[in-house]
Amino acid sequence: MDKLDGVSFPTLRDQLDAAESAKATKRLMVAIAYKDGVSVSVLSERYGVPESTLYYWLDRIAQKPLSEAVEDDDRPGRPSELTADERAAVFDALADDPAAYGFESSSWTPDLVREFIEREYGVSYSLGHVRRLIRDAEVPV
Repeated sequence: MDKLDGVSFPTLRDQLDAAESAKATKRLMVAIAYKDGVSVSVLSERYGVPESTLYYWLDRIAQKPLSEAVEDDDRPGRPSELTADERAAVFDALADDPAAYGFESSSWTPDLVREFIEREYGVSYSLGHVRRLIRDAEVPV
């Protein structure tokens, strides 16, 4: 159980009190339980997380500053096909009636939004991606 020898209980508890995300909270709870003698196999069962992932978390906590270790690293992903201005225009359109854009509907659906984006910007998105855009726009659809 020497993985976290350099990390104290009070430090873990203080960081847990300050945690702002569910992921950080879970990782800190795992670290505290591990430090308290709970085995990785038991923690794996308890939290439904593979042992290899738990070892990865514990290694990060032991090696990085605690506030960084409990959060995910940035993953830039694929760049958006819509520019920031185009995305803002889509969000603005979602606040309007679809009829204003030539659709025979009084409310937006993911299919209509996808069709609108393809027609206006030549970008094809999956329905899942369109649903995420709608959620980001924070408008009821």
